[in-house]
Amino acid sequence: MALINTIREKSGVAVGLVAIGMLLFIVGGDLVGGKNRLFNRNDNVVGEVAGQKVELEDYNGALEQAKQAFAAQQQRQPDEQALGYLRDQAWNQTIYRLAFQPEWDKLGLTVSDDELVDMVQGDNVNAGIKQAFTDKATGQFDKARLIDYLKNLDKLPPENQAAWRNFEANLPAERLANKYNALLKNSVYVTTAEAKRFDANQNSKATVKYLFVPYATISDSAVKVTDDQLQAYLDKNKGKYKVENGRSVEYISIPVVASKEDSAAVKSQMAELTTQFASAPVDSLFVSANSEQPYNKAFRSPADLPEQLRKQLPLTQGKVYGPYAEAGTYSLYKVTGVSTGKDAAARASHILIKADGATPEAKAAAKAKAQDILNKIKAGADFAAMARQFGTDGTKDQGGDLGWFGQGRMVPEFDKVIFAATAPGLLPNLVETSFGYHIIKITAVPTKQTYQVAEVKKTIAPSDATREAAYARAQDLKGQATDLTSFRALTTKDKTLVKQEAKNLDAAARSVNNLQNAREMVRWAFGFGPNGSETKVGDVSEVYEMGDQYVIAALTDERAKGTATVESLRPELTALVRNEEKAKQIMAKLPTAGTLEDMAAKYGPTAQVGVAPNVVLGQGSLTNVGFEPLAVGKAFALKPGQKSAPIQGEQGVLVVQPETVTPAPAPANLKAVQQQLAQQRAQQQDGKIYEAIKAHANVKDNRAKFF
Repeated sequence: MALINTIREKSGVAVGLVAIGMLLFIVGGDLVGGKNRLFNRNDNVVGEVAGQKVELEDYNGALEQAKQAFAAQQQRQPDEQALGYLRDQAWNQTIYRLAFQPEWDKLGLTVSDDELVDMVQGDNVNAGIKQAFTDKATGQFDKARLIDYLKNLDKLPPENQAAWRNFEANLPAERLANKYNALLKNSVYVTTAEAKRFDANQNSKATVKYLFVPYATISDSAVKVTDDQLQAYLDKNKGKYKVENGRSVEYISIPVVASKEDSAAVKSQMAELTTQFASAPVDSLFVSANSEQPYNKAFRSPADLPEQLRKQLPLTQGKVYGPYAEAGTYSLYKVTGVSTGKDAAARASHILIKADGATPEAKAAAKAKAQDILNKIKAGADFAAMARQFGTDGTKDQGGDLGWFGQGRMVPEFDKVIFAATAPGLLPNLVETSFGYHIIKITAVPTKQTYQVAEVKKTIAPSDATREAAYARAQDLKGQATDLTSFRALTTKDKTLVKQEAKNLDAAARSVNNLQNAREMVRWAFGFGPNGSETKVGDVSEVYEMGDQYVIAALTDERAKGTATVESLRPELTALVRNEEKAKQIMAKLPTAGTLEDMAAKYGPTAQVGVAPNVVLGQGSLTNVGFEPLAVGKAFALKPGQKSAPIQGEQGVLVVQPETVTPAPAPANLKAVQQQLAQQRAQQQDGKIYEAIKAHANVKDNRAKFF
């Protein structure tokens, strides 16, 4: 406890206590037992970092610390999603400590006691401490509370003392990391040549005339691509297609959906509750005992009531309304109080006519149109029908109905006329707002009446019998699917089944497409299932329960770390190679003599000639063509009026001819450009440093075997 003793010697302030959980959660724990009884049990090794094996016991210890910190901070145990984050947090800290420590040692980086004190109570307080000891009311860091916590630490429970010691042990690593990163970040330098080139790329402009023949003008079916061509392209571009281990699966989901019997059972239950609710002596207790939603004692205006109750206005105190079935839920409502609120609520419909522009003529035309519609409604035309025909906002499909709304929720001009109304009906005059001209119909006059409503809600959930029936169906399908062929045949035999695909799953994936908590299925795909047997392409999984569905899967492909295979990239590679072949055909047919117009005329109607103004060298795009960096670069390399050779571009074959080229003016402040680039690079350094050290450490992550 050297740091604590030093702090105690340097401070004499006392104030209250704060839980240390937040600190642990942010900073992490002693994550690696790199020098403890290491590594004779490969079956318990979760990975390797910089040649040092990480044992399951040590990793679990770090994970447990993170879980305890999470629970202390969030006042709950981590769910599956949070647990996945905590596992990654513990693993990243492991990489950080084992991979970076040798680098720190090489440079002789150290941390003094004075520095550690500074991280706790000095000018550079640790971010985790600041957050844990920040007053929630004021948002200010309370150093006095921290000092008091340390002075009284020996009076706290043993687990709190141990937690602080663990936190203290990690402070040097944090400071060393900051020093190391600062050294590398401060070495970032931008030369004047780089700054000039960057400025030129952003400020050099040209007007470029071009001939463009899109690849799409040649039918895909007219170009045959062979596997040898695909492999040759892949071999030529291996650097673009580096991949990690991956697995591809196809899967079928059997949803667990409430049946008619389930709905009838809830309906019957709600019918019984209706009678009981009417005579319940304490409505709040009745709601607490019978509803899936807590009791709300607030008085609500019609604007905030459920739609079913709005249709019954005015409501009667003591009366039970419902049950109503909506969106898979049955609802009962009992009016337990009636009062007068502060603000009024009203209901109205409108037809909005917007001007086509900001000119006086456009506004006059919109007003005339709105007045004509108003006159027709006054003469007997149906308001809702006119709204559907002429309305210009999202209410037109509802016949202009705005529903109930509280005073002050609409724009002032609109709000004023609504809440001045004393009777329902069509307002005689148009109302102009910033949106346009409104034709308004009051459907419920303003009222300050509010209601206190007790609600009983029950979801129509699948019963155990329904769930068991879905599981039995999934097991039956599993019995029919003995290999990939029979698995795929399931959707042919039963058209209600839908087969989905997930390609190149990562071993650490926790979800599969929209399937959450799919970890067990992923582990099975990688051969890390309960029985530890290897999973081969074509194997069919067991039935997995994932929320309200059962899932069976088949392994369709496995990808090894290295370069992707042609098969896994077939659609992408085929498109790229096909475009190369199309480019050859276009170039062979395209004449080279004459103007761009002459060349296009000889080629045929699919050749386009156009002019792209304000082409920026550093952006690489041509107007009406798209992103064509090679063509743009060629254009800036030519003299005005000089024509390029045909270029194989991204979207087609191009010939470019700069009309005018305006070089970038000399930058007024080259140092500012250098500083801008240096800041951009510095912002990326932390991530790049981490990835570089991680790559150098040859990290092997085997956690998927265990989690």
